[in-house]
Order: sequence, then structure tokens, then C-alpha cells
Amino acid sequence: MIRLRFKVIYCPRRALALADTPRPHCPECDGVGGIAHDYGDHYGEYAGTDWESCPCWSQWAVILLPLPRLPRWSRRRRRDSDPWAPSRYSNEPPF
Repeated sequence: MIRLRFKVIYCPRRALALADTPRPHCPECDGVGGIAHDYGDHYGEYAGTDWESCPCWSQWAVILLPLPRLPRWSRRRRRDSDPWAPSRYSNEPPF
């Protein structure tokens, strides 16, 4: 059974896609879609993680429509800065 959802993908360009979702109550992966296996090097240190996909989920996606690019001025604008402060820094004393 396929459980479909909408997803925004970023490769090679932003697009809206229809994708499959892992089964939420799967006993093998607990709804994650796979099982992560950590492994170490010959010194016993962490070296990475292998991902084993669960059979309850297929990783396919169908692109529905490409999304427009955001204008440059919109991408660079910081939303957390104070718009009334000169050069994005406040000149108020810290009390």
C-alpha cells in the first residue's frame, strides 16, 4: 500500500513532488523508513552510519511542478535583525 504526501525537493532545482511515506506503525522501523547502523573503525572510534531501508517504504518521488526561484533580495534579508537600528546593531545601552 502506498501512502502519498507532498514534498519539496531541491535537486536539481526546487520542485513540488509526490512521494511515498513509511508505514507509521511498522514493527521493524517504527515509522522512520529504515534502520540506522552505527559502525566504528579499527580503533573503536565512531566512523559513520549505514542506512538500511525498510521494505515498508519505497523512496520514489514524482515531480509535479517546478517552483520559482526566490529573488536575491529576499534570500539575503535577515529576519532576526532590528529594522530600526543603524547598520543592524542596536545603539541602546544594555540595561
